[in-house]
Amino acid sequence: MKLPILPALAIAAVGLATACGGGSSSSSSSPSTASTPASSGNAYGSQPASTPSSGSSSTVSLKTGNGDPGKFLVDSSGRALYLWAADKGNTSTCSGACAQAWPPLTTAGTPKAGSGVKASLLGTTKRSDGTTEVTYGGHPLYYFAGDSGAGETNGQGNDGFGADWWVVAPSGKAIENASGS
Repeated sequence: MKLPILPALAIAAVGLATACGGGSSSSSSSPSTASTPASSGNAYGSQPASTPSSGSSSTVSLKTGNGDPGKFLVDSSGRALYLWAADKGNTSTCSGACAQAWPPLTTAGTPKAGSGVKASLLGTTKRSDGTTEVTYGGHPLYYFAGDSGAGETNGQGNDGFGADWWVVAPSGKAIENASGS
């Protein structure tokens, strides 16, 4: 006796959905913060494999790294930090889709100056969402979602969201060399 094709297809579809991870799932990861992009993609590429998680730590430590654009600020994991030319003073104007592509470096404590970083240039500012963003030389600091690891500067010279993004020199100034890595 021949089985009807429709029930056989339904059984195959259920098996395929189960094998591919269909259905509901739960995650044990911590909730999203302003420093973690909520989406898996954006206008500048996919979410990095290692998403910055500074928003969940009590303190943030900055140091300097070396790469194609020169010596620039990085977090304790070696991830490049950027400033946005559209920000005026220490007020962050990057939110929504901008903050997904350029996650702000947030902290729950006082930022610490590591190797090559001037403690006198470190500070914080309150964001419109109430989180505390780290500043350096009077500039709010951001990651680039298109950087997937230490030493990458894929956002260098990007003009996303209407203004240029630059890695930050130990002096607190933008390194306006668009080569990036």
